[in-house]
Amino acid sequence: MRIFFMGTPDFAAVSLKMLLDGGYDVVGVFTQPDKPVGRKQIMTPPPVKTLALERGVPVYQPVKLRDGTAAELIRSHRPDVIAVVAYGRILPRAILDIPPRGCVNIHGSILPKYRGAAPIQWARINGDEETGVSAQFMAEAMDAGDVIGVKRTKIKKDETAGELFERLAPMGGELLCETLKSIEDGTVTRTPQNEQEATFAPPLTREMAELDFNMPGRMIVSRILGLDPWPVATTEIKGERYKIFRAFSTVKAVSAPPGSLISADKAGIEIASSDGTVTVTELQAPGGKRMLAADYLRGHPICP
Repeated sequence: MRIFFMGTPDFAAVSLKMLLDGGYDVVGVFTQPDKPVGRKQIMTPPPVKTLALERGVPVYQPVKLRDGTAAELIRSHRPDVIAVVAYGRILPRAILDIPPRGCVNIHGSILPKYRGAAPIQWARINGDEETGVSAQFMAEAMDAGDVIGVKRTKIKKDETAGELFERLAPMGGELLCETLKSIEDGTVTRTPQNEQEATFAPPLTREMAELDFNMPGRMIVSRILGLDPWPVATTEIKGERYKIFRAFSTVKAVSAPPGSLISADKAGIEIASSDGTVTVTELQAPGGKRMLAADYLRGHPICP
């Protein structure tokens, strides 16, 4: 079975590697164009491109998908199925109709929950206890196609969105391999999504980084974990803006208003929330490096 793969970031590269290692016939790859990265804005290829070139798979980086050229290019490879993992573009009908066995997508949530660009981050931000990956036949509407299968996992208490990405990526690759095998042997099943249960996960923005201590402490901690590795939570303490990476919350009576500094000691930097306090345990000061709050305070004491 001839497979045309579409994907861009590390999350997708894991699936592509599992296909290639498993002997699947990947005849071509679409990925996003190279982008400038870092302070020096060095043009950098997506992880999927790097892997595909290393493994001798033809790579294409179309800027447009709707002018007919991308569809013609895919058609020239005669794919039986198109496999999509975090490609970052919505496929037009002209491309969806090309493969005789359909287009399948691996999505980082338990559909229909968290359709959209940032399902893993929002599951963590919202404090969900469970998430997973879904395989679906693609439709023109975003992540709305029939579900083929799901793999589930519990979210760990202190797990960041980045750490969750790393755990879900191989789960997605396994599910993709299983899905393609079921398509090839004719045992694939499909279940329509319940539209009334659909929720959306929009892209994260830099504006989301600022913490709001008027929220309950548990929600603040979940937000900190969900914004790591990007855009990373921030807050101002004694006139300095810090990036916040780890914290824990405590529900208790506090007379100070939310956002007030309560204490700063070996336990961390304790800040009042709407229902108690949040203690920051890992941070990054302006111009500094990421470190434990206790270590930072030894050289930079903060007085409440």
